[in-house]
Parts: sequence; structure tokens; C-alpha cells
Amino acid sequence: MVKTNDYDNRNDQAAKLLEEAIKNLGPELIANPQLAEILNRKIDDQLNEYYANQNGKGTPADGGLADLIGLGNDAPNNLGDTQISRGVVDYDDTVKSDRILASADLYYICIHEFLGVFRVMDKLQELFRAGTLRISNGEGAYGLYRFDRRNILRYRQRDRFQAYRRVFGYTKVNPGPNARPNPQFHGLLTHFISETAKYWRDKRISEVIRQNATDPTFGSIAIVRRSGLDLRNNLKNSSYGYINVLRVETSQALAEAFKVLEAPDVRAQFGADNAWELIELVLWQYFRESVHASTMNRMAVTGREILRWLAEPFVLKKNRTDFEALLYRIAEASEEWISSEEGMRISRPTPPPRNVYVPGAPPSGSRRDPVFARSNGLMPAPNLLE
Repeated sequence: MVKTNDYDNRNDQAAKLLEEAIKNLGPELIANPQLAEILNRKIDDQLNEYYANQNGKGTPADGGLADLIGLGNDAPNNLGDTQISRGVVDYDDTVKSDRILASADLYYICIHEFLGVFRVMDKLQELFRAGTLRISNGEGAYGLYRFDRRNILRYRQRDRFQAYRRVFGYTKVNPGPNARPNPQFHGLLTHFISETAKYWRDKRISEVIRQNATDPTFGSIAIVRRSGLDLRNNLKNSSYGYINVLRVETSQALAEAFKVLEAPDVRAQFGADNAWELIELVLWQYFRESVHASTMNRMAVTGREILRWLAEPFVLKKNRTDFEALLYRIAEASEEWISSEEGMRISRPTPPPRNVYVPGAPPSGSRRDPVFARSNGLMPAPNLLE
């Protein structure tokens, strides 16, 4: 700890130094506004370095309480000679990345679940068990069998939906005993993504209309930082428990599902070129649903990238140059997420152009006459069933 007088004098000296520097650099500051940021950062770095070197030196076991109340032979005669603390570790510095990373992957899985990947797998398994799919020993048949057997060991759909409800506030299921939903997540996510996109839009505008493109931008990093910290803290408090295990297990199931959907024998049953087209065909044929497959996939990818960015200490940077360089990593992802979300709200997805199967039993009624017996229309066809 440092003494109170020394602590106060250091702050006064820093203020005077900054004031004199600004006074002497007046014309230069007008020509290059970045000098003000550099000057403030250098002074703060010097103060932090000094206090870091003083940390732990000469600290008594009682934390300076005896000196403060005047006990002992070396008790100070005035308040300025007592020791003072600069504060404790900041709240935001204590957030660990593991739960934020788990939430990012869970968001990716959640969007794909809403897209219908696991519902398609359940329908394919149902058709496979009923013998409707004309496959037996191919890659897809074996994959469907293994996916079905391993389902016994995985978290069920209700467990996954409870996790989505507890972490993101999505779905309408009960989050479980002693658990509560997190309805604040989506608003905080939208706010952070919007502020990030706005920051880069302001930067592009300033680079176009201003003569010197290296001047500081119009955007405020404080607003972006605050919105990011709010979202990160929200996820930190809602991602305890089995979330980390569930995202690992379900991510494996998602990867295994796409291996089955990419299998040539399964795709051939529906005439699909790839797994995504197969998902669209099955959802339309058996559930009468058309989905924004491309849009939702991009929302999942960009949303995960944005949440992963928050897991790192990037959002704690106070230097505009450093923060801007790190924020650039999610600049385009934010714009794409916003565009995808708006596109889903203002348009309907286009359904596949055809039906592959007609669900249900074969049509009832007598068999039609063979073609060879109806060629001249002079006599009925012979009864081939007798």
C-alpha cells in the first residue's frame, strides 16, 4: 500500500502534468487529436506501473488499521501518513472465458435445433425403422443405426430446450426445478451487435467525409464496451451447471447427424444434392414447413463468433486504437447477423419445388389395366390375378 499523502500527491502531479502538456501542445493537438489519447494513456501507464511496484511493500499484517487509530510506537501523527488502498480487482477482470465459450457453442447448436436438424434425424429414423427408406447396408443406414443407439446416452430434447430457456430465454418449456429463464439475453445480444455495427458505420462515414482518414472516428468505444460487458456478465450468471457438458455432447451429435445427412444412400432417396437440401425437403414433405436454412445457419455462425469474441479480454481494452483493431474481428459478423435477423422478419422462406414422397399408406382401389391390353381399346385386359 501507499501512504495517503503520497497517493493524493501523485494524482495531483499527474493532473498538473497533463494540463501543462495540453497547454504546450495546443496547436499540435488540433492538428492531430490522437495525441490527446496517447498522452493520457502514457500518464495512466506510468501511474499504474508505480502503484504496481508499491503493491505489497511495507503492508502491515493488520492492513494499516493500528496506524489509523493511533496504536503503537510508530503511529503516524496525521492522517496523510496512514496507508490507503487503491481498490480491489475489477469485476470484469474476474470473468473466465470457459462459460462464455460454452454459451457461444450452445447458441450455435440452439439455432440449428430450431432450424430442424434433429427433427429431420428423428423422422429419418422413423422411416428407417418402418422400412420406408429403401436403404439397408450403406453409409447412411449404418449411420442412422448408430445415431439411434447413441441417443440413449445423450441428453434428450427436453434437457436441451431447458438449457436454451435457462441460458438464452428461448423456447417456452419450464427451465426446471429451482431454475429460471434468461429473457434479458436476446435484448442484450441485439444491443451489443447493433452498437458494434453502428460503430463501424460511423467509422466508414468519417473516413469518407473527413480530409484526414486517420483522425479518430465518430463512434464511441465506451458504448460498445458497456453493451459488451453487460452481455458477457449476463451469460456468466446463466451458464453454470451442465451447459458445458451439454454443448460438447450435442455438438458431437450435430456433427454425426450431418454425416448421416451427407450419406449418398440417404440423399439418393430424396434426390438431394447435399445435407442442407435434404433437410429442406424432409421438413417440407413431412412437416409442411419451409425454413430459412441459409439465413439461420449464418446467424448461428456469426452469433457464435460474436459471443466467442466476448469470452476474450478484448472488450476490456480502453485504448481506442487497440480496441478498434480487436473489434474489427466481429465487424462484418455483426452486420451479417443484423441483416439475417431482419431478412427473417420481413420475408417468408421459399419452399422446395417438389414433393418426394406422399406420406401414408398406398392408395386404395383396384389395379389399373395393363398398358398392353388398352392399346387398341377393343377388349378388356385379362384377369392376371386368377
